[in-house]
Amino acid sequence: MEFAFAFLILAIVFIAKTFKIVPQQHAWIIERLGKFHAVLSPGLNFVIPFIDRVAYKHSLKEIPLDVPSQVCITRDNTQLQVDGILYFQVLDPRLASYGTSDYLLAISQLAQTTLRSVIGKLELDKTFEERDEINRAVVNALDEAATNWGVKVLRYEIKDLTPPQSILHSMQQQITAEREKRALIAKSEGVKQEQINLATGQREADIQRSQGEMQAAINESEGERQAQINRAEGEAEAIRLVARANAEAIAIIAQAIERQGGPEAVNLKVAEQYIGAFANLAKTGNTMLLPANAADVAGMVATAMNVVQKTK
Repeated sequence: MEFAFAFLILAIVFIAKTFKIVPQQHAWIIERLGKFHAVLSPGLNFVIPFIDRVAYKHSLKEIPLDVPSQVCITRDNTQLQVDGILYFQVLDPRLASYGTSDYLLAISQLAQTTLRSVIGKLELDKTFEERDEINRAVVNALDEAATNWGVKVLRYEIKDLTPPQSILHSMQQQITAEREKRALIAKSEGVKQEQINLATGQREADIQRSQGEMQAAINESEGERQAQINRAEGEAEAIRLVARANAEAIAIIAQAIERQGGPEAVNLKVAEQYIGAFANLAKTGNTMLLPANAADVAGMVATAMNVVQKTK
């Protein structure tokens, strides 16, 4: 009974030592009698119990490695507290097992050393501006060295760059001064643009006002010219009308003279106008010039009729 129980235990141990189940994205290193024998791939694998042993287990996934914080000196002798994170992947499990005693420690130390070297070549301001360049430089240096360790360095990211407190205070003052400078420049640009707009508006208003005054003067002169034309045309028309009326009156008088009794009527009219003219002279003036024969009305009338007869 005891023999059967011992045999069962031995069988279980034998099976456990013989069958190895490797998880996905993992690689196990098998040593046979202390010497590298094989790399077990994911799935069910068979080994020789008590002769083969699993010496190393590696994950083939992308692994993040936190690089410890360290103090770096820039080119202008400024201290910077720098920390970052490194991403790598095991590509060759055999080299990762036998290429170095501890590839995690080796990668971390090399990352710190490379970072100090890269930052030492840059000034303080450049370290903040060229973080991507620093990351690429660290990755290139690590990837070249990690090839012998069976590791592929994928990327490195700086998490924080912390200068001393005095430097931070100076940087803050510089940023404040720069912001105030930009604010003053923006304000002056605004005032300048406002003055330009006001001058432009005033100039346009003056131009419009002068154009309006010029147009008003033109309109006024056109109106005056048209008024003079209208006035001249009115006077000419009045003269024409008076001349036409006089001509018509003369024609009527001539026709009246041709008729029977016309000369006697003319004599009577002339006599009336003669007497009326002397009457008006007597009313309007104290001094009066009279012809020598002023009392001879019949003679004056005869003279007038003689003129009419000659004209006829």
